[in-house]
Amino acid sequence: MAGGRGGREGSGRSGGAGVSGRQRKHRGVRLGLGIALALLVLVTAGAGWAYLRLDGNIDTFNADGVSGDRPPASTQGTNVLVIGTDARIGGNSELGGGDKDDIGRSDTAFLLHVYADHKHAVAVSIPRDTLVDIPSCKLPDGTWTKPQTHTMFNAAYSVGESAKGNPACTQNTVEKLTGLRVDHTMVVDFKGFAKMTEAVGGVQVCLPQDVYQRDLNPNRTTRGDQIFAKGPQTVSGQRALDYVRIRHGIGDGSDIGRIQRQQAFLASLIKKVKSDGLSPTKLFPLADAATQSLTVDPELGSADKLISFAMSLRDIDLHNTKFITLPWRYQGERVAIVHPDAEALWAALKADRTLDGQDASNHQTEQVAAASPSPSGGAPVASTGISVAVYDGTTVTGLAARAADALKAHGFTVTGTTPAMVRTQTKTVIEYGPGQRDQAEKVAQVFPGAEVTSAAAPGINVILGLTYADAPQPATSPATTASPAPTALPTGVAGTARSADDDLCSNLSYG
Repeated sequence: MAGGRGGREGSGRSGGAGVSGRQRKHRGVRLGLGIALALLVLVTAGAGWAYLRLDGNIDTFNADGVSGDRPPASTQGTNVLVIGTDARIGGNSELGGGDKDDIGRSDTAFLLHVYADHKHAVAVSIPRDTLVDIPSCKLPDGTWTKPQTHTMFNAAYSVGESAKGNPACTQNTVEKLTGLRVDHTMVVDFKGFAKMTEAVGGVQVCLPQDVYQRDLNPNRTTRGDQIFAKGPQTVSGQRALDYVRIRHGIGDGSDIGRIQRQQAFLASLIKKVKSDGLSPTKLFPLADAATQSLTVDPELGSADKLISFAMSLRDIDLHNTKFITLPWRYQGERVAIVHPDAEALWAALKADRTLDGQDASNHQTEQVAAASPSPSGGAPVASTGISVAVYDGTTVTGLAARAADALKAHGFTVTGTTPAMVRTQTKTVIEYGPGQRDQAEKVAQVFPGAEVTSAAAPGINVILGLTYADAPQPATSPATTASPAPTALPTGVAGTARSADDDLCSNLSYG
């Protein structure tokens, strides 16, 4: 018995030596796998919570007011209308003053053109006082207005005199003005703007001179206290908002000068976000702040779609991010459009040409027919109102852009092109959310042989595989050959552009 106990004890000691080796190693592996699994669950749950939170923040406007008479969809880049509103609802009166029952008004607007190569972008500011023609727009009661001529641009947002404004009317007006199709529209208000600047830890700005309270509120009878000192400084929250709203007391006190400072501010904000890095830790507070006061068109109405679009801009460097103002001249107290310079600008964007005349389409107009074989002898797919996010599951350069052009050629709206988490995909897969199978089947017509599968989250995603990369490309037909490169825009247009990497203190006022 003693020998038996001793044998067992000896066996235990000898087993202990084994545990320190092979068995302990196996236990360590199991423990490591357990920790990894636990972390994966936590990360996945955290990501789900983050998406739910962002989704809950986002508001959409009624797209029924978007005109049926629109410019055709284009494969040459993406156009996004961004409207900054001074509506006094939802906590904005605390930041901007005014009557809380006031109607929504657009304070700032620019058309962002993201080129097809996803390496260039230009934001064209449209002065609020610009005299334009406003087409028929839908009123809150469902009726449509008569077209207006020679009217201030910012009046379009106020059509219907509702507190939330009329972004669809502004979109209709911009499409009529430019001849370009607006792919997406976003509205951001004072509160969201202020929170975004706080989320990034402040934005560096520069003032051409000292600024006082009366410069922000010309109705004051005295100069008041100094708000800003001349020179560079960092601002956030209310101070950031004050900076972009200052109009009087600098230069000629016009909206044109204010636009130049707003462009400098946006350039500085982009620079700050890029310098901080695009990690989830940095991006989530910014996305959370932005979406809390963001109203978008229905096709961008989810966190997944917004993030996909935002990530599609990550490869645009600061120098190739340009800001420009619609060619203009004074007409009394209003702003008139300068012709034919404005038409030259719109034509350049339509052809996906940069301000200096470069072709930024990456020659993809020549590949449209190859990238998008028609499923029925040349007839386009019935794709109206269908939005698609493209994920590249391969390491093939330019494959996502090729697929995006294929979809756009058939009229689909592409919300973004992003590398997939797994880059070893063999077969192309099309995922669809609840109730979207019919739409997914239409998308599948552009990708013969793709697998169509359901997913829990709403939206349609295309995950590209090597089968799509290996698909043969037919020869280019005369109809799809790219046109000769036009010359650069007039110096009076291109020469006024600001790059996001320009000197912070340059070109901050007019007059």
